[in-house]
This record gives sequence, structure tokens and C-alpha cells, in this order.
Amino acid sequence: MNHLSKAFLKHFNYEPTASFFSPGRINLIGEHTDNFGGHVFPAAITLGTYAVVGKNNTGLLRLYSLNFPEVGVITVDLNELDFRKEDNWANYVKGMAKYLKEAGHAITVGLDILIEGTIPNGSGLSSSASLEILAGIIFEKMNDLTIDRLDIVKLGKRVENDYLGLNSGIMDQFAIGMGAKDQALLLDTNTLVYEKIPVKLGENIVVIMNTKKRRELVESAYNDRLRECQEALKRLQTKLPIASLGELDEESFNAHTNLIGDPILIKRARHPVFENRRTLRATEYLKAGDLKAFGKLVNDSHISLRDDYGVSCYELDTLAENAWEQPGVLGARMIGAGFGGCAIAIVAKDQADALIKNVGKIYEEKIGYPAEFYIAEIGDGARAL
Repeated sequence: MNHLSKAFLKHFNYEPTASFFSPGRINLIGEHTDNFGGHVFPAAITLGTYAVVGKNNTGLLRLYSLNFPEVGVITVDLNELDFRKEDNWANYVKGMAKYLKEAGHAITVGLDILIEGTIPNGSGLSSSASLEILAGIIFEKMNDLTIDRLDIVKLGKRVENDYLGLNSGIMDQFAIGMGAKDQALLLDTNTLVYEKIPVKLGENIVVIMNTKKRRELVESAYNDRLRECQEALKRLQTKLPIASLGELDEESFNAHTNLIGDPILIKRARHPVFENRRTLRATEYLKAGDLKAFGKLVNDSHISLRDDYGVSCYELDTLAENAWEQPGVLGARMIGAGFGGCAIAIVAKDQADALIKNVGKIYEEKIGYPAEFYIAEIGDGARAL
């Protein structure tokens, strides 16, 4: 924070008056289910986005990121909040301001905001949702408002969907806005009913494995997968009274694949149906302390994402599949949207260094550049500091 305060003074010529933090997130299991009325099981982590803020009495937002110094200070009029590509990362902040105003909140105070993120960009640890929720809490605090946290979470999702054009679900914003230390959230994305479940891994830890392969979600096949599952759902609805794929269990899905007819659409839709049920079983295993069974479902999740949903890639497979072969590993899988980004491995603490060394060596030999590894500590959700 001292580092950020000095940078703020350098760029804005006065001391900041408030500071904030918004985490990234990992998802232990339940990937690509949140668009389909399924369950997810994410947790906030201690990597995230920091901000120092001051009021500038101008009616303008002046935004600077230490992660993108080449962009410089981006100036935004609070009365002109439409998306502009040239505003770069500031569009996440602008989108939150726009939708908070549309929801009836008085976002009128001009602010200088300096941020720095410790989440690697494009890593799949949800740096975008971290920034959206961070912006919502800054606007709430600095405009002396009281806004229900769930409303900020929902507006963060709207920024992704309507402002930026990415058809993502609500999991990222929910985990970041509602997370709690040492707990994961079993969230029903259809009803937004959730349960905080202690993450008791015994002598095991979660290692994040970063491919360092960037993926640009809006241009990726992410939206294609969504459309494919929507088409499969539409065909199932010709005979089944369901509103979402999340309402089906494995048996019901297998009994009605003839309604879908297309083998690719069957594979795509199979993933969210089966992943939803895996997630529910996995949380029960975790509660019961059956970490071996929990880890197997984590592995099964990756296989489904790779083979049915088709969002893994050679880099992610290299990390996850080689992690499976390491001593002390309970389970490993890709997380996030896919096509790059990160995987996680749940591994015995005393084997973590060997995992990082061995998988890192294999990855660099096969891919041609090194992966990055971090220990994932589960922390609290977004907040003023």
C-alpha cells in the first residue's frame, strides 16, 4: 500500500484517502455450469487487485494502472460512460459506473483511482471480475452509498455480458464479492442460493499452474460453446419440461440424447449436466473428508472439459495430465474459460516443490517456455481496507 500511495502521489499530486482490495478466484470444481443453471464451487484467493483512491472535485474519473503504464492516465467524464475501445482496461470501471447510475445510485463524485493487480492478466483467475467488483465497492464507498453486495455482483456480470459482450455466468463476480477466508461457496447459479463450506484439505494445498498462454475470451470459442448448449437445450425442450440443463441428471440426459440428434451438440451439453452432478458429489466428499474421492472428481472434470466441452488446449492438458502422474497429487484440472490460463493441482504439502519442479520441467520441454506456479491461499472477498 505504501508503494501504491507513492505512485498515486506521483501521478495525481496529492495523498490518497482510501484503499481497497478485490480478490481473484479459483474454482475447485463446477466449470462452465454457471450459464446453464448448474452449481459451482469457487473460492476467493489472496491474489487480487489493489486500489488507492482520492476525490478530485472535477466530476471526472482519472484512472491509472501500474500494470499498464504505457496507457497512461485515462480520463472519463461521469456523464459519458459509453464503451470506447480506446479506453482499454478502464471500460471495466466505466461499465460499473454506468450501470450503477442506471440502477438509481448517485455516482457523482469525481475520483482519482490508481490500481495494481497481482493476478496475471489473461490467466483465468478472473482479473476482469476482480476489477469490476473493486470498482463497484469504490463507487459505493466514495459516494457515501449503501448498496447490497449482491446487486454489485449482478451488475459486475452485466458489465461482462452487456457492456463488453461476453456471455459469461455469475460465478466469478459472486465468488469475488461474497468470498470468505478458508471457505468455498457452493452456489446454485439458477437461484443464487449458496452455502459456505470450509475447505479442509488436511496436509494438502492447492497449487495454481499458469500456462502463460493468454486467451482473449470475447474472440474465443467461449460464446460458440454457449450457443451449442443453448441449441441442445432447445431440442431437449421439445419433449422435456426443463428451463435449463442444470435441471437434468445423468440418467435423464442419457435417456433423451436422441432429441438432440447431433453428436457434437450431445458432447457439448453433456458437460454442464454431468459437471453439475460432479460438483454436488464433490462437495459432499469434501464435507465428509474423503479427499481421494474429491480428487478423482476434479480429474474427471478436466477430462470432461477436454473431451466433451472442448475448451482445454495442449498447454492446459500438459499441466493437468502430468500433475496426475506426480506423487501426492489428489487431483488436477484446468480452471476458468479455457483455451489457456491456469490449471490447479491439489497436492500434499511435502510434495508441492517436487510437483512444481517436475511438471515445470516437462512443460518447458514440451511447450518451449516456462509455466508459472503459485500457492493458492483462500481469502476474504472484496472490501475497503
